[in-house]
Formats: sequence, C-alpha cells, structure tokens
Amino acid sequence: MEMKKVLRYKYPIEYELNPTEMDKGKQWVTLTLKNVGNKTLKRLDVELHSLDTFYLSPLFFPFGIGHYIEELQPDEEREVVFQVNAQGSAEVYATINARRDGEYFSWESGWTHVSVSEEKAEIGRLVVLSHPYTTIGKTLSVEATIKGLRKSTGLKLEFYVETPSGKFEEQATIDIKDLPVGEEARYSAEFTPKEMGYYNIYAYLYDGWRKIGHKKDSIYAEKA
Repeated sequence: MEMKKVLRYKYPIEYELNPTEMDKGKQWVTLTLKNVGNKTLKRLDVELHSLDTFYLSPLFFPFGIGHYIEELQPDEEREVVFQVNAQGSAEVYATINARRDGEYFSWESGWTHVSVSEEKAEIGRLVVLSHPYTTIGKTLSVEATIKGLRKSTGLKLEFYVETPSGKFEEQATIDIKDLPVGEEARYSAEFTPKEMGYYNIYAYLYDGWRKIGHKKDSIYAEKA
C-alpha cells in the first residue's frame, strides 16, 4: 500500500507517522522524530499509544511498544519502528519522556488517524449541536458524520446517551443503505436531559454485526 505522509509539529518535535493507511493484521509503522528546538534531549523513552486498543494496539516486547534514544540533538532526526495489531481504524499518538538541561521533560503528540483498508466507512466526527452547557428539559440534537471508504451497503449507526446517574440509553438506530466512496453524510438523533450533570453521547457504526467505529462527545446539563 502506498504511504500517505503526514508531517506534524508540536514544539520542540517535528514528527511523522507512516503509513497512516494499512491492511488488517500485524503491521509495522515508522515514527520519525526531529528535534527542532535549540536544546539537546537526552535519555528519550519513546512510546506509541492507541486511543482505541480494541481496534488497533501497539504490540509489546519483543516487537517494541517503547524505544530508547540516548540523545537527540538540535536538528537531528531519528526513526523508531513499532509493530501494531490493526483490526480497525483508530487514533494514535506518541509520548516522549526525556531530560532537557538536566530537568525532566515530557512531550505528547497530537492524534494521528490510522485507517484500515478493509473498512467500508468511518465516523469522521460526533458533535452535540449546542454550547458546552445546556439546561434540563431542552431537547438537543446530536450529529455524526460518516464517510464512505469503500462501496458499502448494510451499515448501521446507533446513538446512545450515558446519563449522570449511570443509565445507558439508546436514542436512535439508523440503517445506512448506500454511501458512495469518498462522500460524507450526516445523521442525527435527539435527546432531552432530565437531570443535572454530565452526559456522554456515543455513536457506534456497524458493518453487519461487526462494530467498525465509534465516537464520543460530552455535554453538561444544569438547571434552567
């Protein structure tokens, strides 16, 4: 599969993860790190993490969930290789624990989306169409954006809400009959907060019986 290069930056590290598109199964990914700061980093402990280990997880030793770099000087670039078990798309990120000027240094990258080629579609985003806060009794709309990756039929989208008291309630189930490759479609559901506190909203995307993606958003409901 052709590599899709995505160069990212978070001071003092410029970084790149390749590939970001892969086949299902055990795969290798390369993380390229460049010190763009003006101070040398020493004793770097570099790790790769997944936000959803059900779909994609870095494999442990001897394949290498973590790597050690003795030193990374200004403008120096190094590559570290990880093996992952890819069963579905997920967001991944890297962390570095090191020393800089004799002091402890901790760094965390942004999220990089890794796609698995066998999947028909993915959830691009999930948003509650409201401000971060709302009031009890006000009906809200939740919207999920689904992107077609391959010719697909038989997809299903489910919306659930977890209430402040711990109840997990289904809000809607939507059958997606056809989603052309490369196109996006938006689907929504409504719910009405009935108690004060944080609500977690979930969207689950299924291909038949198999879950191929999910997203989460939150909102706080207070008294009017």
